Amino acid sequence: MPKSEPADVEFLKTWTLSPAATLGSDVRAKGILLEMRARLPLSSRKLLVLEGVELVLAMPAIAKTEFTAAVGIVSAGMKDIESLPVIPREIQDILTIKPGERHRWLADGRLPSAGTRTVRLAGRTKQITFHVFDPKVVEDLLDRGMVDQWREEDVAAAAENRRRAAYKAKLARSLRKGSSSGPPSETGPDEASGKLAGWEEFGRDGFLR
Repeated sequence: MPKSEPADVEFLKTWTLSPAATLGSDVRAKGILLEMRARLPLSSRKLLVLEGVELVLAMPAIAKTEFTAAVGIVSAGMKDIESLPVIPREIQDILTIKPGERHRWLADGRLPSAGTRTVRLAGRTKQITFHVFDPKVVEDLLDRGMVDQWREEDVAAAAENRRRAAYKAKLARSLRKGSSSGPPSETGPDEASGKLAGWEEFGRDGFLR
């Protein structure tokens, strides 16, 4: 029983969260608790708590009908709990990644989205929409150590981008320097002075007469 359980508790039910459901994440376990609470009537939600890797529902004897209904709801939800989509804060904890990495890898397609979800946060009128992820895909990424590989790829890509930027900057400086000194002359010294080499001799010998 939970340590905070009152003395008049008569009904108790527990559900164990499997490793396939939590993916080794306490944040994921808490997310499952919140998901199950959201499916319960408002009066029963806080009676469902998380104790380690177990969901625990405890109610007094006078709430037999409410207890039975709540057990049915949670039990039904637990049947497919391992396929419950993974939300952003959960995938960050499971894969040990930062929000920036999640956004970048989602944008370039390395982290595939399983769709979007729209919710209204407690106490707020504005809804938020975010991407969710397939738990099987997340588990596969975790098992294959893809995060380490992606980070190595990002480091290599950043180095290549810096190299290209440095080359473009050098090229731009070279072009500016070349344009400031003017285009090279394509005429010889005699042509530049308005005379052609041998022109005087050519006229004197009468070849143009």
